[in-house]
Amino acid sequence: MKIFKKALKFLFFIFLIIFILGFSFYGYSRISVKLEIKNANNISLYDSNGNLFFIGNGSNQWISLEDISKDLVNATISTEDKNFYSHFGFDIPRIIKASWINIKNGKTVQGASTISQQYVKNLFLDFDKTWKRKWNEMWLTLNMEVHYSKDEILEGYLNTINYGHGMYGIENASQFYFNKSASDLTLAEASLLVGIPKSPSNYSPIVNFDVAKQRQKMVLSGMVKNGYITEEEMNEAYEEELLIVGKKSSINLSTLMYYQDAVISELESIGYIPTSFLETGGLKIYTTLDLNAQTILEEKVTKNLATNEKIQVNAIMMNPNNGAIIALVGGRDYAKSQFNRATSSKRQIGSVMKPILYYAALENGFTASTCFTSEETTFTFANNKTYSPTNANEVYGYKPISMAAAIAYSENIYAVKTHMFLGEEYLVNMAKRLGITSTMQEVPSLALGTSEMNIMELTAAYSAFANEGYKVKPHLITKVEDYNGNVLYEVDDVKESILNPSLVYILNNLLTSTYDATFIDYNYPTMLGIASKLSRKYAIKSGTTITDSWIVGYNPDVITSIWVGYDDNSDVVVSDYMYTKNIWADTMEAYLKGKDSSWYQMPSNVVGVMVDPISGLPVDNSSKKKKVLYYLKGTEPNNNQMVFDEQND
Repeated sequence: MKIFKKALKFLFFIFLIIFILGFSFYGYSRISVKLEIKNANNISLYDSNGNLFFIGNGSNQWISLEDISKDLVNATISTEDKNFYSHFGFDIPRIIKASWINIKNGKTVQGASTISQQYVKNLFLDFDKTWKRKWNEMWLTLNMEVHYSKDEILEGYLNTINYGHGMYGIENASQFYFNKSASDLTLAEASLLVGIPKSPSNYSPIVNFDVAKQRQKMVLSGMVKNGYITEEEMNEAYEEELLIVGKKSSINLSTLMYYQDAVISELESIGYIPTSFLETGGLKIYTTLDLNAQTILEEKVTKNLATNEKIQVNAIMMNPNNGAIIALVGGRDYAKSQFNRATSSKRQIGSVMKPILYYAALENGFTASTCFTSEETTFTFANNKTYSPTNANEVYGYKPISMAAAIAYSENIYAVKTHMFLGEEYLVNMAKRLGITSTMQEVPSLALGTSEMNIMELTAAYSAFANEGYKVKPHLITKVEDYNGNVLYEVDDVKESILNPSLVYILNNLLTSTYDATFIDYNYPTMLGIASKLSRKYAIKSGTTITDSWIVGYNPDVITSIWVGYDDNSDVVVSDYMYTKNIWADTMEAYLKGKDSSWYQMPSNVVGVMVDPISGLPVDNSSKKKKVLYYLKGTEPNNNQMVFDEQND
């Protein structure tokens, strides 16, 4: 009996504390500043010309609750928060039930967030599961509940929730999926849409129609259970044939959401932007997007990959002079896969590593005519370990070849010999100087691109070649303002000089050998197959691994990088390599069409010399095989060919 009385006293004490705290919280929320929830969560994105191309919660499509289909409203309440109109923002019985179920299962299998709580979550940029975040969420939920009616909260929720594919708000979603207003949705259409927000990437009918229908059945069953519809109405709605449109009325680029996701990711990395839209009234984000470039890139990806449904792609186009990313593709179709390969994946880069190696070699006394012998070679390095790389298709010249020829053929033997000659630390140090942060091991195979990198850091590294020696930071955001026009962030695009522009000029010209028929000899230049498509001068390098196909190429105006491969790491085949090459060539040519041709001005300390491109030896105009290669003055070749590996035997 004494224990029972003590327990009652304890429970009473706990109840009293909860009551006092609850009353205090309610009172504080009542006198606190009213949240402007209708303007919150606005993200307006502008392209490089200042044109609006996306609004985060679709406030331009805000629709009043009374104009939203009653079936949609009922389905939402039934599915998300059946006690919405009777609780004060927190459904205590539901919280207790969910907690008990989760404890029994040893993991979170059921949530208890109300519509009010979910709405508050939608007003934030970050979703950190911290106590501070949860505390703020509680305060804001109470603030919302005491200052707004239930209808106002529900209206705001329905106008800001994510329905997938960049569709925030029920009116935007209704127009996107069914080409009609939310006021005209049928029960079947409404129940399908209500099922999406729980997991937009899984329950979108465009991504997986069968899974979306299963989710729709759950929504309809819940409506029957909660008394909104009859079983007959449920069956009729489930059997109703639905026509999914899946298009916006304005810009209809299936890859544009990859760019938008990358913008939001970059925004979150800017530490001093307020994490809550409630502190800013929404954000205006000015981006580097060139819609013409984005359209061209998507068109060329779609056209060239049309015959292969499984292969994937990621690509970016960048202004090398300031690091502005003007177009980005994170996959073939955002509707089918929201994974952004351009920002989130790393792949082995293969031979696109070699220009970084060859610039390091030029800094260490190599020239375009420096020769190594093309032949099968076994390298011995630390602790008597050996490494025996091979050339593609095991094609060798069995003779000395110049650096120019090695670049044209993407010679593996030449690259590893250069790497070992310099010392394995040189390539790692050069990559780091160019801004590459991915882990690289000082091993012989690094010269062949066995390190994994992200396409953004790789493209940024190449931009130092494209802009004649400056390090730039890749970015998608130029400026962020709040809705009152206060500037919260502005990009600092100051360039840092890190390379010798004369050596960069020499390297850039060497990279034109990859599609130059003059180099046809015992092998063929790697990009010769697209030479007929190219109407102007480019520096280009391709790279392949067992599972990856890459191209990075540029001129002074733009740099474009393409990766093609399979998400499951299936092997790429020879025909897959042509996808990469054709996407790159078609994109660059279309983007630069009508623009003046541009190339780099030769520095005063550089001289052009007519040479045999394979041997690197000087020739005159009477020679059948000749090519002008470039050298620092005083390093021009003479008739005595110096073969580095023979010299060191």
